[in-house]
Amino acid sequence: MRLVLASSSPRRREILKLIGLKNFEIVPPKVEEKPIKTPSDVKLNAYLKGRYVEKVLKPKGETLIIASDTAVFIRGKFLGKPKDRNEAIKMLKTLSGKWHKVHTAVVVIYKNGNHRRVLKRLFTTAVKFKRLTEREINWYLSTGEPMDKAGAYGIQGYGAIFIEKLIGDYFTVMGLPAHGLYEMLKTLLGEERVLQLLV
Repeated sequence: MRLVLASSSPRRREILKLIGLKNFEIVPPKVEEKPIKTPSDVKLNAYLKGRYVEKVLKPKGETLIIASDTAVFIRGKFLGKPKDRNEAIKMLKTLSGKWHKVHTAVVVIYKNGNHRRVLKRLFTTAVKFKRLTEREINWYLSTGEPMDKAGAYGIQGYGAIFIEKLIGDYFTVMGLPAHGLYEMLKTLLGEERVLQLLV
């Protein structure tokens, strides 16, 4: 089977390798994502990524395409990647001492000849930030990590020291829920087949 990750994210690549999916291709999707206003938009963007890769590859044999999109929301407001240092400071101050939600949508497109099946799921994890001091915010900005991360932080990097609690799956915050993906693959391929792939 041809396995394809529709993402250029090194974190998603790491997660697939971590769970045993080693023989996969990476095809970065070049799509114009829809503006995010609600969590359902996250699911739409994940599908657009997967559909783009499907169109590019035009698979004829058995192919599995995995696409994902992640967004941070606090009190119903979407936090994207900061455009500059000032916006990063504002985001971190907004998150400071509060709970927020991270939504990751996963789309799996399975094709085998004329047979096509698509699964779409949205996974959510609640995250509690510690109360940040000005010095902590300035130090974190000096690492450069916040500038290319949704919500201006990365849980898998320096930002981990600011996370007090999680309710949900850690990997959802990283950008690809391992358990959720496994269950989706089981639905498509069956337990025995998936376990054979994960070695």
